[in-house]
Amino acid sequence: MYFAQSLLSSQYSSLMSDWNAASYHQVSSPQFDWGNAVLDRLPLAGDELVLDVGCGTGRLTEKLLDRLPRGRVLGIDLSSSMLVVARDSLRSRFGNRVHLVLAHAAALPALGAADAIFSTATFHWVLDHPRLFRSLYAALKPGGLLVAQCGGGANIARLHDRAAELMRDTRFAPYFTSWEEPWEFSDAATTARRLEEAGFEAVHTRLFPSPVVQPDAHAYQTFITTVICRPHLAYLPEQSLQNAFVEHLTEQASRDNPPFELDYWRLDLDARKPLASR
Repeated sequence: MYFAQSLLSSQYSSLMSDWNAASYHQVSSPQFDWGNAVLDRLPLAGDELVLDVGCGTGRLTEKLLDRLPRGRVLGIDLSSSMLVVARDSLRSRFGNRVHLVLAHAAALPALGAADAIFSTATFHWVLDHPRLFRSLYAALKPGGLLVAQCGGGANIARLHDRAAELMRDTRFAPYFTSWEEPWEFSDAATTARRLEEAGFEAVHTRLFPSPVVQPDAHAYQTFITTVICRPHLAYLPEQSLQNAFVEHLTEQASRDNPPFELDYWRLDLDARKPLASR
C-alpha cells in the first residue's frame, strides 16, 4: 500500500478545536443508527480493504470489521481524540486488521489501494467537495465502491438559523466577527454532478429527512454542545458564554412541536470507480 502525505491546509483547520470524543461516543446514537443503514448498503465478500473515512470513535468501524473476517480496515479521522478512543476500543479485538490514521478526507493517504470506501456523518465537514471526491476516487482500486452518507440540503437549518441570530446578539457578536460556516450541505443533484466530474460512474444520490428528537433538555443540550454547536462554542473564550449560548438554544427548542427536535436531512452517495479508470 502506498501512503501519500496528508495535506492539511488552512481551509481544513476551520473545525476550530478537537472533538470531545468521550462525550461523542456516548451521544452519537443517531449517527450510529444512520451508519448501520449505510453499512447495510455496502456489498462485501469479507476479504476487502475498506477505508472508513471519518471513523470517529470506532463504533461503526467495529461493525464494519465484523463483516470483514479476512479483510482490513483503514480508519481515517482528523480528530486525534477520536482516534485515541477508537484505538482503545478496536485494537485488542482486531489487532493488525485495523489501522487508524490521522488525515483529512480530501487528502487520503492510500492511493489506488481500497476495494471500498465507507463514510457516514463526515463529508459535510469538508468544504471543498470536488477535491474530496477526487481524493476518494484516487484512493480506490479500479472497480472500487463508494458507499456513504452525510448531511445535506436543509440539514438542521432551524438550529443553525437560531444560532446565526444569537451570534448577532450584543453578548456574543464581538466574538464572531471572523465566523465562517465550517460545513457544506449539498443537494443530491450537485453531489451527483461532482461525483461524475471526479470520474465516478453508477452514481446514485438521495436526499431525505431524518429528524431526531432528544428526550429532554439535558440530552438536547449535551448533544448540541458535543456535535452541532462545537464550532460556535470554539469562538467563545469563557465557559459562562458557552453555557449561555447553548442554554438559550435549548430553551427555544423546548417550545418546538415536538420539543427538542433536530431537523436532520441525510444525503446518500453511492458510486463506483470504473474498471478502466480515467
